[in-house]
Amino acid sequence: MREGECLERKKSIRHFRDLEVYRRAFDAAMQIFEVTKKFPPEERFSMVDQIRRSSRSVCANLSEGWRKRRYLAVFKNKITDSMQEASETQCWLEFCLACRYIKQDVFDKLDNEYEQLIAMLNSMEMNAAKFCY
Repeated sequence: MREGECLERKKSIRHFRDLEVYRRAFDAAMQIFEVTKKFPPEERFSMVDQIRRSSRSVCANLSEGWRKRRYLAVFKNKITDSMQEASETQCWLEFCLACRYIKQDVFDKLDNEYEQLIAMLNSMEMNAAKFCY
């Protein structure tokens, strides 16, 4: 990639909402929100709250980190937090599957999406200097 292309790419990402990883994490969290609406009432204050919280925290930590790009270490820490929340969401998805609240195809789709999100976040962390100023 030429230097001009890199500068152009940086200019096009002005807000955390411009990041593909943010948009995909938001969409995945909304899918989890929809799926968990059908869970039994006894799971409302345990599994449902936990998986919704962790899936939303992927986005929240990413947005917080985006505003702290001036501090490389803080940015990297928030990206790491996002990855941890994505992993926690995968754990809750596994419980959802084991409890038969979701079907295998739903699990596979969401679990795969979180694997891809973690890979994207890991790449951001490894290349954090490109995002920071």
